[in-house]
Amino acid sequence: MKIIVFNSSPKLAKSNTQVIVDAFLEGARGAGADTESVMLAKFKIKPCTGCLSCWVKTPGRCAIKDDMAELREKYLGADVAAFATPLYVDNVSGIMKNFMDRLLPLVDPHFEMKPDGVTGHRDADGHRPALGLISNSGFPEQSQFAVLRVLAGRMARNMNVSLAFEIYRGGGGILTMQNAMLAPIVDGYKALVAQAGREFVQLGAISEPTRQKLEQPLAPPQIYIDNVNRMWDKLIAKRENA
Repeated sequence: MKIIVFNSSPKLAKSNTQVIVDAFLEGARGAGADTESVMLAKFKIKPCTGCLSCWVKTPGRCAIKDDMAELREKYLGADVAAFATPLYVDNVSGIMKNFMDRLLPLVDPHFEMKPDGVTGHRDADGHRPALGLISNSGFPEQSQFAVLRVLAGRMARNMNVSLAFEIYRGGGGILTMQNAMLAPIVDGYKALVAQAGREFVQLGAISEPTRQKLEQPLAPPQIYIDNVNRMWDKLIAKRENA
């Protein structure tokens, strides 16, 4: 099994999102998967212009010349392609949105009525990987991912692929805080995500007990909020005293 995770955080390897990605892929590798982590911020991905050339003039290929052609081949070479993103305004980051839009050439432009009675794109010929979604939010509640959970299902539906797994982490700021008291919490969470990666490769899905544990808060919300606000107070005070 080939699993590629496309991380759209502009913070690259230092991001909270990448902590989750690394743990998941570590577990997947341990179960025998071939894995790759791709940081989209290192690539030049221009926004879609809606020219329709990818559907009419050069079917399956975008007319824009940038790094997306390379990323497209990586995407198509995977059995599972996971999109990893920090939560920005209840949604994916801008980098991820450009990446998603630029995958449209892989969809057949024709319409068809789906079994649920809603119109979508006709299933295209050729291999396309199953979809995974990983995200972290600075806000502590898991309910912050309400929009993203809907989007994940819609993305899989529109691309005519299966939704393989979803991992959401509220209070993700804890994952990169340099605090010795938080280290056991972070280590325990990373071990749980690694377990999810192993299960996915071995079972084809994340088990329900593990999925439920992944939804549990890392810390009581109010304690997390108080700590975040103290951090912002320190940063603002430092700026004012500069």
